[in-house]
Amino acid sequence: MTAALCASAPTWAGDLTGPQNNAVRSAKQYLSMRGFSRNGLIQQLSSDAGDGYKVADATVAVDSLNVDWNQEAVKSAKQYLSMQGFSCKGLIQQLSSGSRDRYTVSQATYGAKQAGAC
Repeated sequence: MTAALCASAPTWAGDLTGPQNNAVRSAKQYLSMRGFSRNGLIQQLSSDAGDGYKVADATVAVDSLNVDWNQEAVKSAKQYLSMQGFSCKGLIQQLSSGSRDRYTVSQATYGAKQAGAC
């Protein structure tokens, strides 16, 4: 699974297969609704509870997009803060948790600071 997550992305959209193009469409729809980390979006696209794409197809699709993951972390942090209070440390932990959001600690820290939790 780790090797699939590190697979290199195609250089242009013409390189994408049908399933990968469909995964791109799904990914864009998810990103329009709420914040996602790279790994969280791949998980959403590839999980049986999500879309059920192959991990490799989900990874290529996500990596073909031009996404500012720091800004996605800000979006997620603001969404959390709109529902309840968090300490700076608590929000960073929530955002970087492997069970949910899966942002890097650096992205989570950026998001928490920009959202005003720190």
